[in-house]
Amino acid sequence: MAAIQDAEYVKLCARLASAMSISLASARREVDQAAAKEGKRDIASRRAKAEELLAALAHDANNKSETLDALLSTSEGNANFMLED
Repeated sequence: MAAIQDAEYVKLCARLASAMSISLASARREVDQAAAKEGKRDIASRRAKAEELLAALAHDANNKSETLDALLSTSEGNANFMLED
């Protein structure tokens, strides 16, 4: 019989899976492996690791959008720049 899952942990992994565009199982594996690398296997530390990974993804997403905005604004003066196809 399968072990009962912690609802909060599953929700965090689902959010992580959605943000990374991967399956729930892959997101859980990602969190489990990251927590295991730190030697932590309890559910509280796995929840904390999932929150940490979500925060890192959110930070990276903000940086990517800022980089794209900067690239687009500097390209507008270029003669080869096209706004639409």
